[in-house]
Amino acid sequence: MPHVDVLVIGAGQAGLSAAYHLQRIGFVPDSRAQTHERSFAVLDANETPGGAWQHRWESLTMSTVNNIYELPGFPVPPAPPQARSNAVLPAYFDAYEQRFDLDVHRPVRVESVRRGAAGSAPHFIIETSRGDWSAAYVINATGTWTRPYVPFYPGAADFAGEQLHVQTYVAPEAFVGRRVVIVGGGISATQLLEEVSRYTDTFWVTRTPPEWVPHFTQQQILASLDEVEERTRAGLPPRSVASVTGMFEAPWVLRAAERGVLNAHPMFTRIEPHGVRMPDGSLEPADVILWATGFHAELRHLKPLQLRTIEGGIRVGNGRSLDEPHLFVIGYGSSQSTVGANRAGRDAVRAIRAEMNAEAGAAEPANLSRSAAPLLPERRR
Repeated sequence: MPHVDVLVIGAGQAGLSAAYHLQRIGFVPDSRAQTHERSFAVLDANETPGGAWQHRWESLTMSTVNNIYELPGFPVPPAPPQARSNAVLPAYFDAYEQRFDLDVHRPVRVESVRRGAAGSAPHFIIETSRGDWSAAYVINATGTWTRPYVPFYPGAADFAGEQLHVQTYVAPEAFVGRRVVIVGGGISATQLLEEVSRYTDTFWVTRTPPEWVPHFTQQQILASLDEVEERTRAGLPPRSVASVTGMFEAPWVLRAAERGVLNAHPMFTRIEPHGVRMPDGSLEPADVILWATGFHAELRHLKPLQLRTIEGGIRVGNGRSLDEPHLFVIGYGSSQSTVGANRAGRDAVRAIRAEMNAEAGAAEPANLSRSAAPLLPERRR
């Protein structure tokens, strides 16, 4: 069974950031590490680099993606606004892995993480689709893309049309000539409403219409991060930062409003074969129901650790499990944004280094010299 000091699960924004900082301070990928060196490995379930970006819909261009921050130490190459994000960003991730020789193992699906024998090393046993690993620390960076959420509504099984989640959405042309009910109040719902409404008739329903904000102050952003962090510390299901701050009123929002498509209706009460029944009793015809209802964090492989609270979340503070201190959960809660994921990866690595140094009596390992380059602040593209 291969053993590493740190095992990173996931090679999206958060996982690659963690891997970069691990290597930056002297940890070595397992394929090259010598016995005396601190080691790490990155496991990724995808067959190719790119994280969730490679699975995004075709029409999501570089001009419409939100809050994209470069990975640490390597700028995003220039790309025309009309370039597809599901092509540009996976290529960038691929180049990043090669630039820093991160030696990502793929495709490897992590099936479970469990504790090792009490009072003995290693701390974790990680069961995967390609054999078991052991590790002293785990940095979980599995994101949300593999856990689409569709709420239950009576009658859904009897709907005669098509139902899909944004996870499998490709392009608006597929809906020409059909009436599309779009469900959700987040950025994906509103972006797809704006897009699909250019091709066919749409009807938008949401429990809570978004609050559009023309600009954010630093104080507002910090306050929202604190609120999201407070929830995750308490073990509550995490909220997105946008759900606290409101959503940025980008130019496309203003254009959609001018066309009259941002007309939110209350949620339907049930689904019928040819439409949705509204609270006032009326039936809205529908050929397609597009669920833009978000995702849950992909944490199923952590079930053996029994971290789930009765409230439905896991207790995480500053990117670290409060009930399993050798486990870091990044890209979760307040670190779910790309810039948040970068910083959480850096902070997790700093904490691990400090603890390993303390356990070793503050002695630096051979591959962690004082000449190692310092951690760099993130740079916005």
